Amino acid sequence: MPGLYFEEFAVGQTIEHPIRRTITEADNVLFTTMTHNPAALHLDAEYMKSTEYGQPLINSCLTLGLMVGISVNDTTHGTAVANLGWDEVRFPKPLFPGDTLRVETEVEKLRESKSRPDNGIVVFIHRGFNQHDELVASCRRSALMLKKTG
Repeated sequence: MPGLYFEEFAVGQTIEHPIRRTITEADNVLFTTMTHNPAALHLDAEYMKSTEYGQPLINSCLTLGLMVGISVNDTTHGTAVANLGWDEVRFPKPLFPGDTLRVETEVEKLRESKSRPDNGIVVFIHRGFNQHDELVASCRRSALMLKKTG
């Protein structure tokens, strides 16, 4: 399904994204090392055995990237002009290697662009859940979107 145009969104609309992703240890190590993050929280299994978690945590930037990425096909694929920003990024529970992420998106706000008549701004709230339906991540994302009538 391609992304939606500005006029196709409605405040309060919730999209349950069909794509889910099981995050592997390899995903976490690759992402963490590619982004030059040396945190033992993500890379040192022996160190993490002595913590309250007992194992490495999935890098929260990977969680954020996957959460937004999973949403793209159903929301902004081919219809976004630009990502304007992320606000209120939260990680209330950790993800671990082997956890499966599912995502839902709520449309929070819509407004016409004041400077670009062919565009509108959509504010999304993305929420990520693990396989136990526990909220593991959320963010508010603003996107500049194409108008169908523009």
